[in-house]
Amino acid sequence: MEEFGDLKSLAVSRDGAIATVELIGPGKGNAMGPDFWAETPGVFDALDADDSVRAVVVRGRGDHFTYGLDLKASAQTLMPMIAGQNLAKERTELHALIREWQQAFTSIAKCRKPVIAAIDGWCIGGGVNMIAACDVRVCTANAKFSLREPRIAITPDVGALQRLPGIIGEGATRLMAFTAGDYDAEFAERVGLVEQVFADREALDAGVEEICSQIAANAPLAVQGAKRVLNYCKDASEEAGLEYVATWNSAFLQSKDLGEAFAAFAQGRDPNYEGH
Repeated sequence: MEEFGDLKSLAVSRDGAIATVELIGPGKGNAMGPDFWAETPGVFDALDADDSVRAVVVRGRGDHFTYGLDLKASAQTLMPMIAGQNLAKERTELHALIREWQQAFTSIAKCRKPVIAAIDGWCIGGGVNMIAACDVRVCTANAKFSLREPRIAITPDVGALQRLPGIIGEGATRLMAFTAGDYDAEFAERVGLVEQVFADREALDAGVEEICSQIAANAPLAVQGAKRVLNYCKDASEEAGLEYVATWNSAFLQSKDLGEAFAAFAQGRDPNYEGH
């Protein structure tokens, strides 16, 4: 696995086939500053390319997932683009910056490996945008969620408005976006923002480990194929999606892992998949 020792906003660790990406700030509450936006795409591109990684966990260091955008750290970059009577040049630069920041979460959505968000404490603004790009979201009972950008006169612009409707529906997305309110774990589970709520951090860690272990035990190319098909079907008709998965399996079903599956079944043992 590629070494990530020089990162400032993220810490990447490895336990077998499971990689963990930890938000570490350096802003208060793991806030997302310039280093975060610069480092995240490269980290997830590298994890995507590493065949030995079968699942990725995203979590925050300490008591919170993230407080969202680090306004203080980002001010030096943002202020020249939004202050005064800026015209086309500055507005074009701001547009390019927003598109650059969007790539941080697009890299998560496009990562072929399943990405599980483990949320404890506050998940604010950019944090909600981030978990919307993940495949599975679980949290502790004390987790709180807020799409808070409108409180500071910003329209959410790094993916939540595009991805959340497919996860929690139009109504719940609009409620969160229009009120910029604070929503608890019970609400998140009820609307489908999270798949499961755990009592505390210890239970969350154990639950995430179990989910990742189950994913890692499966044939990795089949799991990655399922993610590719699901992603394609978001913007496709039902018929187009059926044709896509038929084409996918026609091309990729034949594998050593498939042979291993049949052999393990015949011999009454657990399969050992190697991704071939």
